[in-house]
Amino acid sequence: MAVNSDIDELKKEIEKLKLENANLRKNATLSANTHLPMSIAEYSRYGRQMICEESNGIEGQLKLKNSKVLFIGAGGLACPALAYLAGAGIGHIGIVDDDVVENSNLHRQILHDSTKVGMLKCESAKEYITKLNPHINVTTHPVRLDNYNAFNIFKQYDIILDCTDTPITRYLISDVSVNCGKVVVSASGVGTEGQLCILNFADVGPCYRCFYPTPPPPNTVSSCSDGGVIGPCIGLVGVMMAVETMKLILGVYTVENFKPFLLQYCGFPNQTLRSFKMRYRQATCACCGDAAHRKISQENIESGEINYGIFCGSKNYDVCQPSERLNIQDFYNDYYRKDQKANGHLLLDVRPRHHYQISHLPNSYNVTVKELKQMNGDLTLLKREIPEVNKDSEIIVICRRGNDSRLATRLLKDQFEIPNVKDVIGGFFRYIDEIDPQIPKY
Repeated sequence: MAVNSDIDELKKEIEKLKLENANLRKNATLSANTHLPMSIAEYSRYGRQMICEESNGIEGQLKLKNSKVLFIGAGGLACPALAYLAGAGIGHIGIVDDDVVENSNLHRQILHDSTKVGMLKCESAKEYITKLNPHINVTTHPVRLDNYNAFNIFKQYDIILDCTDTPITRYLISDVSVNCGKVVVSASGVGTEGQLCILNFADVGPCYRCFYPTPPPPNTVSSCSDGGVIGPCIGLVGVMMAVETMKLILGVYTVENFKPFLLQYCGFPNQTLRSFKMRYRQATCACCGDAAHRKISQENIESGEINYGIFCGSKNYDVCQPSERLNIQDFYNDYYRKDQKANGHLLLDVRPRHHYQISHLPNSYNVTVKELKQMNGDLTLLKREIPEVNKDSEIIVICRRGNDSRLATRLLKDQFEIPNVKDVIGGFFRYIDEIDPQIPKY
């Protein structure tokens, strides 16, 4: 028995010595590798990437590791780009977004999940990508980008990714980037389509104003919240943003070989990807042009002299007088709660038909703004859709958020010559928020 006990003790001692020896070997290896530019774990993590000839091996990986990339937005475009660039080893990622995760985001914004509804998108995204890759640094900026904070944020980064969906923000991002000397990877997507370009590259790349010196009318611009979006379609555009960003960092583009382009992706009915040549930097551009034409500087941006809302025509929706508008409570108390037909009130919903079919208020008619325009003020055509309508009718117009309803109100009053027309401020969604949250909101 004593012999067996001694053997057991010797076995334990041998295992202990083996463990100590293994630790000594490990520490010796770590000491020998302290000169390496990355940790052993990073070599393993990025190995499949580094052995691609296009990545330029360890030199290219260190460029990624030492780069600083800023995302404006953490939505449908940004989510796949964030995941792939974090996975690729971008050393420092910044995220600007003051919005919170909503249930309606989750079908396409793949970094967020149901448990994060109500959480800041930038913090939700940070949580995801730092779990994906603990070797990167992530800074969140939970603010709405504006004239006064943009310069301080942009100066901390090398490349800016514009993942927004409004011209107002796009012009701001481009103008600030030009003045800071930053390259912009800019993309947009709505419905089943998307597009992508690189702005302000070196001394040859155009800025956003070179492409679009004059902004489009606001009522012609759709966002994901207004025009809808198929998740995988916008996701593919986000992936392309990640590819273009890596190419910029790895030095694939040079002053000699860079040619301005616009990539256009369409997902339905057949997937297509087309590349269009775009013009180079314009000498007459008000932002990046010759000194004689440059009018946009950091000083007049930060002072508020450059008003992007006015420039982009956000006031173009203000076509109604205050007396021609109803707030939600007045609409509900004075019109909707009553029997509209008995009181002669007609409720006109001007949203697209597929929106209307998702959910709508009872006893309403559906005629879109486009259809009203096509009628050219012909009351006979309008009566085909609303048999009871006449020039003495009292019409209340509602849309999704209270923009198109103003345009429709103006059309009915000016072209159809129906004087008693009012629109509902905030639209159908505000009615849901303040009056009846049981109505489906999409």
